[in-house]
Amino acid sequence: MREKVNKLRIVIPSKTHTPIVNKTNPNAQPFDKSLQKNTQTIKKLLPSEDILSYAFQTADGVDCTLFYADGMVNKELLGTLVARPLSFLELKERENEGGRYALNEETLEKTIRFPELKTVEALADAVKEILDGNTLLLVDGLQTGFIAGAKLLPVRTVTEPPTDVAVKGPREGFIEDVKTNMSLVRKRLKTPELRFETVRVGKRSDTAVAVCWLEGTSNPEVKAAIVEKIKKIEIDAVPDSSYIAAFLSPRPHSVFRSVGTTEKPDVFAAKIVEGRVGILVDGSPIALTAPFTLNEDFQTSEDYFVSPFMATIFRLLRFVSLFVAILLPAFYVSAQLFKMQLLPLGLMLTIASSVLELPLSPALEMFVVLFLLETLKEASIRMPKYVGMSLSVVGALVLGETAVSAGFLSTPAIIIVAFSGICMYTVPDFVETGSILRWLYLLVAGGLGPFGIVLLSAFLLYYLITSDNFGAPILAPFSPLNRRDLRDSFVKYNMQSLATRPNLLASPNKTRLRVMGGKKKKQGENDASDNND
Repeated sequence: MREKVNKLRIVIPSKTHTPIVNKTNPNAQPFDKSLQKNTQTIKKLLPSEDILSYAFQTADGVDCTLFYADGMVNKELLGTLVARPLSFLELKERENEGGRYALNEETLEKTIRFPELKTVEALADAVKEILDGNTLLLVDGLQTGFIAGAKLLPVRTVTEPPTDVAVKGPREGFIEDVKTNMSLVRKRLKTPELRFETVRVGKRSDTAVAVCWLEGTSNPEVKAAIVEKIKKIEIDAVPDSSYIAAFLSPRPHSVFRSVGTTEKPDVFAAKIVEGRVGILVDGSPIALTAPFTLNEDFQTSEDYFVSPFMATIFRLLRFVSLFVAILLPAFYVSAQLFKMQLLPLGLMLTIASSVLELPLSPALEMFVVLFLLETLKEASIRMPKYVGMSLSVVGALVLGETAVSAGFLSTPAIIIVAFSGICMYTVPDFVETGSILRWLYLLVAGGLGPFGIVLLSAFLLYYLITSDNFGAPILAPFSPLNRRDLRDSFVKYNMQSLATRPNLLASPNKTRLRVMGGKKKKQGENDASDNND
């Protein structure tokens, strides 16, 4: 299905006619009064063929030139609001300079009346604006350039994200345009407390990274730390938000992620309201949130649109399924090699008869089956859509049935790996980490048996207890234990019981719900009990 493309997108800033100050390079070359010299300089700085120029004159013969990147601007809008009004402009009542009529800034701004118009004083700033999709207007005799924002960028329409499908609730998803994503957030949070701070990252890409927070609700120290880390990133290009997440992680080599991700504006807005800080990256439909806790992987947006009882059952089901997905292959191998008594007698006899004449050891057999599962999964994702679907079916049926018939693999091993793979996808955001942990547990189970499983579990538990990101423990609210935050963990309470924001976020304003019949408090006032739990 072909994706629709928006035909026009004009960004109107809150302040117009404001000059851009070049902070990064104060000694940047200024404009010359001669339009010919400015044109030659810009063509030297931007020699690419897609950087076009359009020269015209006013009614009195004043030379003007428009510079823009082909395919990134609305030419019809430029012609209607810029070129046409200037071409009919007459300056016969004004004093001339050397026999030629002069056009000043005030007259130009009154003539074109463009909704977004700002000035630049240096060539370096003008080049950045052209590459960003804006249009530069130069007039002979003026040492100032005018930026007209008539962007026409190819973007997808807002559709349901493929990685986060919901049965109930909003179905809008982020797209690759940061301005559209900001508007989707603003649409849900119509408050002046919603703030955005844009940081440019990437020496070559100059990617816009928008940090989002609620003033008075988000922790200002967390927001300042995130902005500071983003500003320190020195990289050529930022093609996706995962690059930013890698630099925000306190432990870059950890298998556990420390930054939350979402493609749904409603989930992003809900996390912002809780007191988190959000990050939107231009060119990526995946938004980031911080601080992040491991408990968020077991929560979905649909949990808040169903009854608390069903939400609790679903969350416990995901938790149990994840443990089964990670530990079941390792438990099967360790039981065969070290403790067959761990299995019931009937199941033990069935497994023993299935693996009696196998040429592979239990550990090696499980490694082979897991390898086949991961290979089929990777191939089905990378190959073309229709070929990938047929490959998955053929690989799962033909390879599995043939391997069992040939006596190369046992039926219990295939069943266990298949069930483990299904359980893993009950928590989609934990699939990558869970796959790595499953391999690690299988490795220690084949070498050390149950003792290795217990030892690795103790190490992972210690690692998680000592991990935190931006002051929030990754195992919160379980470690350290916070009874109030447990109401929205594996057990989901009703909305009336979630009147305060999570304590782990250290929000300046903890109250998020006024309980009916309760004592009304002033904005920003916290309950004494909130700080004691």
